[in-house]
Amino acid sequence: MTRIVLVLMQWAARLPLPWVRALGWVLGGVLYGVLGSRRRVVWTNLGLCFPHWSEAQRRACARQVFVLFAQSWLDRGWLWHAPSDVVRARLSLGGAVQELEGDAPTVLFAPHFVGLDAAWTALTQQVPRRFATIYSAQANAVSDAWILAGRQRFGDPEMVARLAGVKPIVAAVRTGEPLYLLPDMNFDPGESLFVPFYGVSACTVPSLSRFAKLGRAKVVPVVTRLTPQGYDVQVLPAWTDFPTADVEADTARMNRELQSYIDPMPAQYYWVHKRFKDRPHGEAPPY
Repeated sequence: MTRIVLVLMQWAARLPLPWVRALGWVLGGVLYGVLGSRRRVVWTNLGLCFPHWSEAQRRACARQVFVLFAQSWLDRGWLWHAPSDVVRARLSLGGAVQELEGDAPTVLFAPHFVGLDAAWTALTQQVPRRFATIYSAQANAVSDAWILAGRQRFGDPEMVARLAGVKPIVAAVRTGEPLYLLPDMNFDPGESLFVPFYGVSACTVPSLSRFAKLGRAKVVPVVTRLTPQGYDVQVLPAWTDFPTADVEADTARMNRELQSYIDPMPAQYYWVHKRFKDRPHGEAPPY
């Protein structure tokens, strides 16, 4: 079944982008209707983070979350299989791109917007540097090989296995490979801190501060928006006064900065994830 799906993805890469997005709109509507448990996760996240919204606003945003999720998933077909010039034409890379010039140690804060693979593709295709990221192997070997090949399509990036530990990650940063880091999810609570996210205590890995400190690197955010033309990838100016000696304060700042990126386009964030799954001692999970 996986092989059949991947063949269909390669076939879809040949379609005009409006057709791909129309298929994603249909698929997203179907997923919204049939995946009740995941739909409730999205509703819960939106309710916690946007308590001032009406029920109608939350439902409309939740439906759009599923549509954008499906569209971005189908977009991996052309990101990883369409001709290079087609990919480049659909990826607009702008903003403070000069932050990526030279070989200064850099950690890229790449939040979980639906365009996270599009941003990675734009950077590795259009910026003349070797990038690095942390890769978690998929349980399905066929799917794993496809994802790994897709993310290595341009620029010969370094894919550091999550189980390899900290040393190869820090080494990559110090040698001038910008690290594409996605630290804004609920991972192992034993390695995380509880800091506010939209006013709710959220289990958050402090890796952005720690890798920046260990790599003696600046932190440069990358924010991506799915558009009718493809994706708009914006490189933002490097943060000042970061990292500090206070890892918890740094991690809280990361969440505050993330909120400012989400607010203009809330439906584009990865709300399907159980962001508040792990709770402080004695507090019941909301899902």
